[in-house]
Formats: sequence, structure tokens, C-alpha cells
Amino acid sequence: MATEVSGAPQRGRRQFLGGLIAAGVLPVPSWADAGSPAYLAAGARADGTYLLCGIAADLSVLFEIPLPARGHAAAAHPTRPQAVAFARRPGTFAVVIDCATGRQQARLTCPEGRHFYGHGVFSAGGEWLFTTENDFEAGAGRIGIWDVAAGYRRRGEISSGGIGPHDIKRLPGTDILVVANGGIDTHPDTGRTKLNIPTMAPNLSYIDQGKIVEQAALPHAQHKNSIRHLAVGPGGDVAFGMQWQGEEPVEALVGKHQRGGQIALFDAPPEAVREMEGYIGSIASSPDGARVAVTSPRGNRVQIFDTGTMGLSQVISLNDVCGVAPAEGGFTVTTGAGELRCLRGSGEARAKADLMWDNHLIPV
Repeated sequence: MATEVSGAPQRGRRQFLGGLIAAGVLPVPSWADAGSPAYLAAGARADGTYLLCGIAADLSVLFEIPLPARGHAAAAHPTRPQAVAFARRPGTFAVVIDCATGRQQARLTCPEGRHFYGHGVFSAGGEWLFTTENDFEAGAGRIGIWDVAAGYRRRGEISSGGIGPHDIKRLPGTDILVVANGGIDTHPDTGRTKLNIPTMAPNLSYIDQGKIVEQAALPHAQHKNSIRHLAVGPGGDVAFGMQWQGEEPVEALVGKHQRGGQIALFDAPPEAVREMEGYIGSIASSPDGARVAVTSPRGNRVQIFDTGTMGLSQVISLNDVCGVAPAEGGFTVTTGAGELRCLRGSGEARAKADLMWDNHLIPV
């Protein structure tokens, strides 16, 4: 009885405040309450602690929020100062963080027999979160569906349209999802071992209202090119970065697709492709869609392609570079050595943090 009495005023206050917010009397929290970050990124300190950070457009670090383990990517709520930080695959947790207060608001746990792939995306209105997952006993990709208003309660799952779904994005102005099915089967019992290289079949799958409405696949000669990361341009064209699983030299590691068409591969000289060492770590489309930037921490390179000519236009050497995101007039990149750089045609802005940045830089 004592518990009920002490809890009642708190519940009443929450209901009262909720009513004021719904009535428009109190302001609804926004990303401005968290310092208006331009980006989110996971990082680690030298002492082994892990963080989710907010980064301003001027490359200053606005906040550092502890994570329970190494992060990979994050999903930023479209309006609230709320982020979901995902564990690196094959992690089974994701944490929902109020970036204005630094408090954990919820923790997502995969159902038994699933693990996250480190990526997720909100619906356009922010009511739903969609997560890429592995049904590792069936060897099939799944998209988890989480109800934001219900405290991120899991409401179900749908097929990803392939094996090994990694990245997931939303097409501009819609709730149509595009999924990068990397094609690689893994199982937690064997760690990150790849179990099906000879038969892997990566694809892009488009999902509308829970149903796969279109798929695009690489030619068979490229079937060992795992489609991993996505960048969506303002016109809805989808650029993707790949990771080569074959022994022979690969023709290309970056491609583009638009619904109703065929996959097209960006062109680069063979030596430029070799410099990426078969591995694209992250990808971004410029705000106007005219350029696509990809990174390789293995090759220590940033490559920028022209989406009109489909050709390579710029190469930048940068040690352990991986995170990349659009910036006004160019791209912002992060490195494992704590560097942040904004690459623009008119020059570079640089900053250094006492952190090791992880794989991805997420626009807010």
C-alpha cells in the first residue's frame, strides 16, 4: 500500500505534464534542448569506456553519454532529442537515450534467436523504429518493429528480403524502407565467421507497409560483393558501399540504384579500387545529391564520386577514416584517432577529440 501511495503523486504529475504538453502549454523537447547537434557518433576513451557523442556543425563535441558496450551506429529521432545506440553485431542490445539529459529511457533486447546488425531507422513521424536483425537459426534477415509511444515495445517483425541485413534507410518524404541485405550468413556460435561465401546473394530490398515491393541484385559475377551501407539522395536514389568477399580483384565497391531501374556501379581506376582493400566502411550523399563519399579504414582513404558522370572525382588519404556524413558544401569524416574533418571545396575544417571514433557518423 505504501508503494501505491508514494507512486500516485508521481503518476499524477506525469499525467498532468503530459496533458499540458498535449495541449501545447509546455514546449515539446527538441534537438535544440541537446545543443542542436549536427551528428551523432559512437566512440571510446583510452580507458575502454564507450560513449555516444553529439557533434556540432563546427566539429565541437556537445555531449558524451556512456554506453554499456561498444557502439556501432545510432538512429536519431526526427523531432525529439532521442537517439537509439546500437551494439556492434552480433549484439543483442540497443539503448534509447534522452540526449538532452543523458538518461537512458529504454533498452531494446532482441527476442531469443535474434541479434542486431547495428543499424536502425525511424518512421517519418517518429512513431516507429525499424531495426535490422538476424534470425540466426533460420539464416534469414528480419526487420524488427518497435512502438515508440509504448516505450519502444516490440510489436513484431517482417522479412528483410534476404540474408544478413545490415543498413536500413527511409526514402525521402515517405515511409518506404530500403534495406542492404549483405548476403552473408553468420551465427553467434561462430562469432563473425562468414558461413556461406560461395552462395551469398546480396540485394537491395524496398519495403512499403510491411511488404517487399521491389528488389535489386548485383550481376552474378559480383555476388561476393556484400552490400553493407546506404546513403539516400534527395531524389530518392540509393548509393551503397560494398565489402568484397572474393579472392580475385574486384571491379567496383560503390553502386547506385533508383526504384524501377537497374543497379549501376561507380567507375574508378583499378588502382583506386585496390587502394580501398575491398572494404567500404561508410557512405554519404551530399545534400544536393551531386556527390557520394565513401571511406575505407583499411585503405586509409576517402573517395568522392560524381553522381552525374558516375566517375571518381577526388581521393583523400586519411589514416583509419571511417565515419562520413553530409555537411554544407561537402562532407564530414571521423577517424579512429579522434580526428574530425569537414571536407569542402573551399578548404577543410579540422578538430581533434580525445576519443577513438567508431564506424559511423549519423546526421541528426
